[in-house]
Amino acid sequence: MTESFRFPWRTWVFDCDGVILNSNSVKRDAMFRAALPYGEHNARALVDYHVHNCGIGREIKFYRFLNEIVGLREGVDDAFNALMTAYSRELWNGVIACEEAPGLREALKVLRDDGVLLYVVSGAQQIELRSILSERGLIGFFDGVFGSPDSKDEILAREFASGAMTRPGIFIGDSRYDADAAARAGLDFVFLHGWSDFDDWRSYFASRVPLLIQETFQDFMTCVFERRAHQ
Repeated sequence: MTESFRFPWRTWVFDCDGVILNSNSVKRDAMFRAALPYGEHNARALVDYHVHNCGIGREIKFYRFLNEIVGLREGVDDAFNALMTAYSRELWNGVIACEEAPGLREALKVLRDDGVLLYVVSGAQQIELRSILSERGLIGFFDGVFGSPDSKDEILAREFASGAMTRPGIFIGDSRYDADAAARAGLDFVFLHGWSDFDDWRSYFASRVPLLIQETFQDFMTCVFERRAHQ
């Protein structure tokens, strides 16, 4: 590696689930268990909606579940709060214990040493997301950690408008929404399919070519470091 090399992207944006943590299956299971009081059929319908709308905050998913799938007409807000609580309770231990992207910490340290800006932008609840990354000893690597109720589009627009994030930038994600949000924000996009719930990614990216498609974050960083070694 030469000392003169600098990473071409000055802002790196990471999704959390399926990129930093192997937590997509944990979230599916937690969502199913939280919704079971409404019946197994409805619980599976919620999980199916979740899988097909990865990257969107749980608030939108749960209100749609209660209003459109279950068909509640009264007590929706109370049911929503109960569902949010049940989901968080089911989720915590699994997300704290799940697998972390191999090589993540070493790569983040190299990136920080190079002076790039590092952010997490997730569909997860922001307070919970920060608690999880803090508990796992990861939050200190990042310049900002953001999640719902704000959408990824809203977060990116706000942070670039404020000057906190600067271009050129790159978004590393595992969902269709990540790819679309990156494009709307003017960011390069890397799709990681190894832990993704996006089963139709081959068809989707056939006409929307991202910067790179890799199985894991470690695979992507290996490509980056190989380029660095030859500069």
